[in-house]
Amino acid sequence: MAGHPHYREAHPLIFVITHWINLICMVMLAFSGFYIHYPFFDGFMGVARGMHFVAMYVVIINLTFRIVAAFFVKTAQDLDSREVDLDIKNWLPQEKNRHQFFETVKYYLFLRKEGVISAKYGSLQKIAYLATIPLTYLQAYTGFAIYGPSMDLGFFKAGLDLVGGPMNMRIIHYLGMWVFILFTMVHAYLANIYNFAPSKLIFLWKETVPEGKH
Repeated sequence: MAGHPHYREAHPLIFVITHWINLICMVMLAFSGFYIHYPFFDGFMGVARGMHFVAMYVVIINLTFRIVAAFFVKTAQDLDSREVDLDIKNWLPQEKNRHQFFETVKYYLFLRKEGVISAKYGSLQKIAYLATIPLTYLQAYTGFAIYGPSMDLGFFKAGLDLVGGPMNMRIIHYLGMWVFILFTMVHAYLANIYNFAPSKLIFLWKETVPEGKH
């Protein structure tokens, strides 16, 4: 929020690194995905497919590591505090978030003037972030299900049968890519809606402390 301190304790260096890895992989996945869907220049298909698979493997490993690390790494529980506790607590229902879901929705519908943030993450923010976890694994699954060497394996063939074949699975995979593109755009906009202090912290690990705050 405007005038809000952004301390390093909110995002320890290890999570700054995982965030960078995630961003780079998402850019690689989107670029190579668009190219595979519609090759806009010649001679790059092999590289694009390789890039797509490498980036997806890295994203899955990075995501899995991030989930496990949440149980061991300590982070701040409030935006304006340096006090830390296990990161996983930021992702669970918190007393500070109670009764704030609808108030947060009202804010984003322009029915409320002031934003609602009383913990590190708002209730709607938590839901959005947590939703990307199953969506990421689902996107990997749909990708392997439409990949020739793996599509006949029982685990992926069952999914193909469930959705009615490779074309439908390809459409799901394609729409999934747009979900992540739109999520990234909204995420970037809302994170920097007041100023660029959140980006300075998560990308450069640079604190922003407004005058008069400590």
